[in-house]
Amino acid sequence: MYGNPDQRYDEVVLGRRSIRGYLDKPVPRDLIEEVLAMAMRSPSSMNTQPYHFHVITGEPLDRIRKGNTENILAGVPDSREFRRGQPFAGKHRDRQVGCAVQLFEAMGIERDDKEKRQDWVLRGFRQFDAPVCVIVTYDKELSDSDDTAFDCGAVTTALVNAAWSRGLGCVINSQGIMQSPVVREHAAIPDDQVIMKAVAMGWPDPDFPANPVKITRREVSEAARFVGFES
Repeated sequence: MYGNPDQRYDEVVLGRRSIRGYLDKPVPRDLIEEVLAMAMRSPSSMNTQPYHFHVITGEPLDRIRKGNTENILAGVPDSREFRRGQPFAGKHRDRQVGCAVQLFEAMGIERDDKEKRQDWVLRGFRQFDAPVCVIVTYDKELSDSDDTAFDCGAVTTALVNAAWSRGLGCVINSQGIMQSPVVREHAAIPDDQVIMKAVAMGWPDPDFPANPVKITRREVSEAARFVGFES
């Protein structure tokens, strides 16, 4: 057993943060298996369990980092495989920008500092230099089902919470799989699976400035409507 398994559920959920800086320290395979086993208890639509996890470390992960970075610097177009829709606008864009502002302030990155801003972006393509990356995929035959994306989101949320309960940090990201042919090659992902997300995982670096940041969330009163309740 690792970390602090005695944390209460609300301590895990309220304490968890997206971790973008990691210690250069390996994560034991048995700990990752324990975390995945807990995550897979998440709800699944009609028990289809459409997801797969490709857990990568060491040299294969280094090859993915290198290929991602080289491609993005060479201007190779984004090749993510899941639907993304239109760029964010309005309130959704405002929240996206608000997140970036919080992180840049913590990292001391000024608005006009192009070099530091690019370095920050490249960290995402390097899987945030984490010792482990979990690539979440789903069965291609279920691509037309919105339930499939829902299930992948549920299991990934459960994954990062389970990891936090064991002392590990994670950040869910899309930059790590934007160059999908690179990821597919070096992670040996079968053709009958769609690459959905990447999850960087490792031991949080307590000295990394962005790690303490807790991104602002809306109040329940802004997000929820209650119908049929007495005032």
